[in-house]
Amino acid sequence: MGVVDSKYSGRTADEFIPGAKRVKIYSSVGEVLRDVGDVDFLVIGVATIGGRLPKEFRPAIVEAIKNGLSIISGLHQFLSDDDEFRKLAEEYGVEILDIRKGRKIDEMYMFRNLAPKIGALRIPVLGTDSCIGKRTTAWMLYDTLNSMGIKAEFVATGQTGLLQGADYGVPLDSIKGDYMVGELEAEIYRAWVEKKPHVIIIEGQGSISHPAYVCGSRAILSASQPQGVILQHAPKRKYRNFGGEELKIPITPIEKEIQLIELFGKTKVIGITLNTENMRDEEIPLYIKEYEERCHLPVEAPLKTGVRKICERIVEML
Repeated sequence: MGVVDSKYSGRTADEFIPGAKRVKIYSSVGEVLRDVGDVDFLVIGVATIGGRLPKEFRPAIVEAIKNGLSIISGLHQFLSDDDEFRKLAEEYGVEILDIRKGRKIDEMYMFRNLAPKIGALRIPVLGTDSCIGKRTTAWMLYDTLNSMGIKAEFVATGQTGLLQGADYGVPLDSIKGDYMVGELEAEIYRAWVEKKPHVIIIEGQGSISHPAYVCGSRAILSASQPQGVILQHAPKRKYRNFGGEELKIPITPIEKEIQLIELFGKTKVIGITLNTENMRDEEIPLYIKEYEERCHLPVEAPLKTGVRKICERIVEML
C-alpha cells in the first residue's frame, strides 16, 4: 500500500529497487493512512545488523498501533516483548507478530538424517556474501521451474522469505545451534511429504566463507545434503556487506568459495548467478562470458537475463 521512508518521500520504490512495484514512498504512517485509507498491517521492512529496532522507528510503530494496524516484524528484537508496544496492542486490539520467534524448545527437531528419504532434487542458492540476492534468485528459480512444468517448492531460511509467503521454512539465524540443522531439515522433508515436488529450492544465508556468519550456509548444506548448488556472486563487490568502511573484509574469490562449498557439502556447484550491482548494461554479457570461461558453468544475471539457463541444467539433473 505504501513505503514509509521520510528521506525519499514523494518518490516510488521502483526508483531504488530493480524490479520493484511502483509503490509510493511516504514521510509517515499517518500520510499513508490519509492517502490510501484502509490498511491492516505495518511491516518492519528492514534487516538491520544484529536485528535490532532502530530508535527512530518507535514513533511510527506507536502511530500505527493507535490507528488499528497490526505489526509484523522480522527483527531479532521481539516487539511483542516490548512493554510499551505490548500494552498499546492490547489497548487497541491489534496483533504483534514476530516472524523470527521460533517454536518452543520441546517442539524442536534435532538432526535425523532425513535427506536420503527425500525423492526430490535439493538445490540451495548460496552466495559469496550476505545481502547479495540469494533469496530473489531462489524465488526466480522456483517460479521459472514451475512455469516449465517442473514441480518446485521453495524453502525459506530467513524472516523475509517467510514474510513473502513461503509455505515452508525457518528463521535459521534465530534457532539455537543444536537445533538449526534439524529444524531446517524437518521443513525440507515436510515440503517433500506434503507436495512431492521434483525440485526443492532452498534459500541461502551469508556465505560459507563469511567470518561474521558461522552457521547459515553450513547448516543449509548439512540439512539439505544437496545434489547441486547455485552460487550467487557480485563481480563488482570488493568487500563484505558487513562492517562498512571500518572493517573492509575482502570478498573470497569465487573459485575458493566453490571449493569450500564442494568440500564441505560433498556436492557440486552447478551454476552461477550474478548480482549486477554497479554494472552498466553493456558490461553484463561480458561478465557472463568471463565467469562461464573461468568456472566452466552456466552463468546468468537473474534480474537482467532470467534464470532459464540454470533451470535447464537442473532439468538435465532430473
